[in-house]
Amino acid sequence: MKHIMHVAAGAVMLSLACVATAQKPSVYPAQGQSQTQQSRDDGECYVWAKQNTGIDPAAVAAAPAPAPQSGPAVGGGERARGALRGAAVGGIIDGGDGAGKGAAVGVVAGGVRARSNQSSQNAQAQQQAQSQKQGSMDTFYRAYGACMSGRGYSVK
Repeated sequence: MKHIMHVAAGAVMLSLACVATAQKPSVYPAQGQSQTQQSRDDGECYVWAKQNTGIDPAAVAAAPAPAPQSGPAVGGGERARGALRGAAVGGIIDGGDGAGKGAAVGVVAGGVRARSNQSSQNAQAQQQAQSQKQGSMDTFYRAYGACMSGRGYSVK
């Protein structure tokens, strides 16, 4: 289980690292612009897109991923419900003497359920952050591409 969580977390982090560069459009001079002119236009369009969208690609790329939830308070009552269920089942099966053992087993089972729920919530938060980053970068690069296109470049 831990191995799967580490693999999933690694995949999310890798995709987050690629967000900033994955969508930058390719720009080709369509009107014979020199490399110097293209570099100047590129810089000016970058600044223009940043000002007009309010999005700074460097800040988006550097934004930290949401901190994973952890700690003993996390769990939404799964441990307590597990203890109650375990005590009830243990009391029924062992004639009342097994209630304590059943409660202990229930606490452990509730803790496992809490960690599983916590992992799901953390993965969902990571995916939501990735979607927001991707949306911001798409908006920025659409503005950048429009600027470069307006200056006579073919944008793909």
